[in-house]
Amino acid sequence: MNSLTTEENILELILIIRNQKVMLDSDLAEMYGVQTKVLNQAVKRNSDRFPHDFMFQLNEEEWNILKSQNVTSRWGGRRTPPYVFTEQGVAMLSSVLNSAQAIQVNISIMRIFVKMRDWAMNYSDLQDKIHELQQSESDQNHHIAKIYQIIEELLKPAIGERKAIGFKK
Repeated sequence: MNSLTTEENILELILIIRNQKVMLDSDLAEMYGVQTKVLNQAVKRNSDRFPHDFMFQLNEEEWNILKSQNVTSRWGGRRTPPYVFTEQGVAMLSSVLNSAQAIQVNISIMRIFVKMRDWAMNYSDLQDKIHELQQSESDQNHHIAKIYQIIEELLKPAIGERKAIGFKK
């Protein structure tokens, strides 16, 4: 395996396109140690294994946005928009590219996707807990404000003249 398979590098290669976490065919090919056209040919030979929710090709607008976000092209003058693979598509690639390196790379990628999903679930739980805390804080603030109001009323000077209490001389 090459240096691209570290967790940090894999995380950097996961993109959000069409509200899905995907990886580019060229990045996957580099990780697997094959040319992009070899990867795409293997996918085309096994197209029944890759429905549209497993992989799709970027449209021109998406491709232009992606190229503009990367000032230097990593794709080296590519003439057609790339294919991108969802988590399920990446998993399916291991059955199409059956080398030891492909298997190890797929295991690494799957672990990253699982960690991302776990993080997202924990993040959701954390958001719920923060909301609960804000709500209880709001209730506490309301009670504290009432206490201050009562104290202020107790400390106010009496309105009007008060008669003296006690013995008269």
